[in-house]
Amino acid sequence: MSFYIQLSSLAIIVLYALMLFRNVNALVATAICVGLGYLWNLSSPIAIGNSMAAALGSFMALVGFIIMLGHGLGEVLTHTQVSHTLVHQIVHGIGVNTQRRAKIGIVLSSFVVVGLLGTLAGGLAILAPSLRPIAGSVGLSRPSLAVLMQASAEEALILGPFAPPLVALLGVTGLNYVTVLLYASLPVALVTLITTWIMASRLQLKYANESCADEDTSEPFVPNKQQKRTTLLFLITFIACVIYGLFTHAQTSYVIFVMLFLALIVGLANKLNLNQIFNLLVEGMRKSMHIFFLFILFDPFMVLIHQAGGFSALTELLTPLINLGGKPVLAMLIGFTGAFGMPGAAEATIKLLHQLFSPSVLQMQLPMISFALCMIFATRVTNYAYPGANMFAAMGFAGSENVKAMIQNGLTVTAVQVLFLIVYSLFL
Repeated sequence: MSFYIQLSSLAIIVLYALMLFRNVNALVATAICVGLGYLWNLSSPIAIGNSMAAALGSFMALVGFIIMLGHGLGEVLTHTQVSHTLVHQIVHGIGVNTQRRAKIGIVLSSFVVVGLLGTLAGGLAILAPSLRPIAGSVGLSRPSLAVLMQASAEEALILGPFAPPLVALLGVTGLNYVTVLLYASLPVALVTLITTWIMASRLQLKYANESCADEDTSEPFVPNKQQKRTTLLFLITFIACVIYGLFTHAQTSYVIFVMLFLALIVGLANKLNLNQIFNLLVEGMRKSMHIFFLFILFDPFMVLIHQAGGFSALTELLTPLINLGGKPVLAMLIGFTGAFGMPGAAEATIKLLHQLFSPSVLQMQLPMISFALCMIFATRVTNYAYPGANMFAAMGFAGSENVKAMIQNGLTVTAVQVLFLIVYSLFL
């Protein structure tokens, strides 16, 4: 009987997923489920206070704070127009005069800006005013621009060394950045990008009449010498921070220093005083306060389910199936559970998958890098399998209204990614 009582505590996670699918605010859904977790465990007010205090020092709170700092740095980069200068230098460095070169410029610009800012919507908001006229100058259609912007921005979040999903993944797995980049992030990113590149060409033929040609093709932004110098200094400092972190095997907390240091360097190089720099930093951080609060709540959410015995009961339930199918079944189970059953923040999905499946991973001796790839797969596919905020953000910034084209690309990417995971799992 106790086994079924423990297993039934997972109903809280099922309810959480259902609320997210019903577009309930993620913070509200998490708060409700944390409250149910406290009721399930009959927690006293003192125990509730203690668990919330402990959550402030948790790994999830650290990731939430890093996301806030990322938004703060993004505010500084936007104000100093470093991000705009990066887009200008990349696009004009390529020399956009054909659709092929325009698509390469779109992908590279999205990679760099979204990877540095750590936010898809914020990055695309900066990119869009420059990319739409460039796409229009070579006759690229809005649906093609939209799918390329989504794909490159989505994958930038698993490639950038300080991007929040990757920071969360490195923290829970204990793997180093280079290993995850080469053997988990890049394979998943390449599958998405190659598929989307092909789909963008097909959508271009199908929706050629939905062109960006009506955009103002005059240069929307031309950096001055000061902005170019600041951008160069930013890039040198960023690369130096990455190299230092790799050589010293820096932990997740190192990202806090990097974000603050970069904001300070960029601000001072652009002749801002300390008051202006910190005002910009706080202004950017304020915009993601809800995410920080969400991640603070997410830690007791997981702890309470663990205390209720839900995770251990699930492991016991799945053990016969995993023993029968071995590592391939376990890998597919991790990927598909996250991709199709856990909508929401990528960092929260990674934490939840780690909690759910880490006992089985250890028992079956699944390589940690394979576990990492499955979790990355889950966080990327869910944004293509279901029309959501990221998909509509890319469509909106591209100036497109063609939802059908976005869904066509999304389902195609999902199908190819699922096939990739199945083939990958069979060779474990």
